[in-house]
Amino acid sequence: MAFLLGGPYYHMQGRAGNNVGRVVKGRNVFGMRPAKSNRPPSAAQLNVQMQLSLMAGWMSQMSGFIKIGFEDYDGEMSPWNAALKYNLANSITGISPNYTIDYQKVLFSRGKLAQGKNVVMATTLDAQLDFTWSAAVPSLAIGSGTDKAVFVVYNPSKQEWDVSSGAATRSSLSYDMLLPVDWSGDNVQVWSSFLSDRVVSTTQYLGATVVQ
Repeated sequence: MAFLLGGPYYHMQGRAGNNVGRVVKGRNVFGMRPAKSNRPPSAAQLNVQMQLSLMAGWMSQMSGFIKIGFEDYDGEMSPWNAALKYNLANSITGISPNYTIDYQKVLFSRGKLAQGKNVVMATTLDAQLDFTWSAAVPSLAIGSGTDKAVFVVYNPSKQEWDVSSGAATRSSLSYDMLLPVDWSGDNVQVWSSFLSDRVVSTTQYLGATVVQ
């Protein structure tokens, strides 16, 4: 079903026959419904489908932060599609059909805010990660002491995420992040970013560590 929000085909949302309309970034996008093909997908198409399924499924639980993190990356695309496009091009490794995520290259945000300086991660207590950093913002860079720190932790063995957003500011210089108790002994992947209103810093990969 399609909805006309103005004159004929103006801001048409949905499908009407072979016509498909949608609004992207406030712009009306109108086209024809692609015809179905009876051809089996080629090897190249299957590879793209496998990579897309892997990345979209893995990133899906981070969609809330990605909506902010990639909001200004590409004015022609939604934040989710922009993040998906970037990470498909840069963060997939391996040979078909054994594709994997290259954690070091993943970005959940890409923006103009200053990144964290001298960010250090440590494990000192059970089920906890300790972070420290410098509050310094390079000259001519965008950032202040009130910027909120964001820490993203992914547990591959359990396929679970933990995100701490806004619990500490840049001027706090440290943050102790409590993790699920059953993560003790697991190897986790960790990233950080900073957020101010809807301005973000580009994601920093902090590395892998074993939770105490």
